Amino acid sequence: MKIFIVEDDINIIKILEKIIIDRKLGSLIGYSMNGIEAYNEISSYPPDIVLIDLLMPEKDGITLVSELKPKYPNIQFIMISQVSSKDIIGKAYNKGIEYYIQKPINALEVENIIKKVIEKLEMNITLNKIEKLFLNKEPHHLENNTANTEQKIKTILKKIGILGENGSEDIIKIVNFLIISKQNMSNFTIRELLSKFSNNPKSLEQKIRRAVSVGMSNIAHIGIEDYMNESFVEYSNSLYNFEQIKKEMDWIRGNSNKKGKINLKKFLDGMLFYCEK
Repeated sequence: MKIFIVEDDINIIKILEKIIIDRKLGSLIGYSMNGIEAYNEISSYPPDIVLIDLLMPEKDGITLVSELKPKYPNIQFIMISQVSSKDIIGKAYNKGIEYYIQKPINALEVENIIKKVIEKLEMNITLNKIEKLFLNKEPHHLENNTANTEQKIKTILKKIGILGENGSEDIIKIVNFLIISKQNMSNFTIRELLSKFSNNPKSLEQKIRRAVSVGMSNIAHIGIEDYMNESFVEYSNSLYNFEQIKKEMDWIRGNSNKKGKINLKKFLDGMLFYCEK
């Protein structure tokens, strides 16, 4: 991977360079000590990863990222700074950084984060190759399969009453990704998977959890009304844990003060099962 450093302290540049070389994290293609020069150099020869300082002369790191990210969406930005303000860090994430490393530099932290970013880039490259392979060989077949898969997902989400919920579109994207890449939830933690779709996987997880929880409540209500209902029988133990559905039913009836709990991994694997049948 091609790595570029934007930092106004030459000593920090040397430390980062040593970490990259010693730990074989990629090829350092250059560095810049101010924002304007960095913009020109990155535009001339776009790297895969940019390690960027927040506070720099002439143009700060957040401004630089906000200008470069729309033009080069595939570049992964890792911000390194001594600033600890949550508002500023949040602004940096909103502008397009992938990770934030606080100074002083910790070599192990830098190594681990760069490796995570490399893994994400390599996954994207693999997925692009898979998509191009199918598009070149069987364009209509792939298009039909994708449409059929999406329709299956929407049908299930509709049956459990969450097709219109905030988070349903994210569920569709995630299940499609797992199918295209021929993977399942045993290959990822939830955070690892969601980090492929958002710079803020925690927020995305909360959004999806809310939607899946609404689905659990809907299934539980169906079960209370009609224990033999087709949707209740079908999904209460495939997308959810039946014991947790019963807890949700008891909570709805007022017989318990504890709601049922969802398992996102089980839910997504269940969706995969129905799409691949």
